[in-house]
Amino acid sequence: MKKFAVFCDFDGTITEKDNIISIMQKFAPPEWIKVKDQILAQEITIQEGVGKMFSLLPSGLKNEIVHFAVQNASIRPGFQEFIIFLNEHDIPLFIVSGGIDFFVEPILEKFGPFAGLYCNGADFSVENIQILWPHSCDEYCSNGCGCCKPSVIRKLEGNRFYKIVIGDSITDLEAAKQADYVLARDFLEDKCEELGIPFDSFETFFDCIESIKLMIGVRV
Repeated sequence: MKKFAVFCDFDGTITEKDNIISIMQKFAPPEWIKVKDQILAQEITIQEGVGKMFSLLPSGLKNEIVHFAVQNASIRPGFQEFIIFLNEHDIPLFIVSGGIDFFVEPILEKFGPFAGLYCNGADFSVENIQILWPHSCDEYCSNGCGCCKPSVIRKLEGNRFYKIVIGDSITDLEAAKQADYVLARDFLEDKCEELGIPFDSFETFFDCIESIKLMIGVRV
């Protein structure tokens, strides 16, 4: 029997807002908006777009951005309880994020450790922020994902797990296609419905707890 495992997005899922968008709104010049629209229209890859957006920001803003991100990150209700629930049932939680380590890690620090935390990196040694891609697409993916969620799942020998993917956006779509079941909201919910991917919708992590209870046969 396969072991259950959860692969959870960060921006817009664990946090109520997308932190990259919040950072751009606060610190970036107006050019970022065109890049964001190109990503959403799938005219450029996520990797290309995120790299372009952060290249608009001076490296000297690092500490200010980290402080802003930590102070302004609103964690979706029920996340701490969700972690406790998964631990009680020996279900590993992998955070797989298209965000950047310099703000993802400090926001999540008080909630860990996790079975794994996968995200992009950053180089501040040059004039403007340069994004690094330690988890880029493997040979089975050519989508330019940045942090390639399906590639991470494959690297973790995803076939040995009953894979539950939790997410909200275009960055979660390819992982959702690889999942056994999806917990979705917003854009991802619409795409799962459109593509016939099995899913439950959620607004809080309390909803996620209830969905997973039903999957694993826990009495409510």
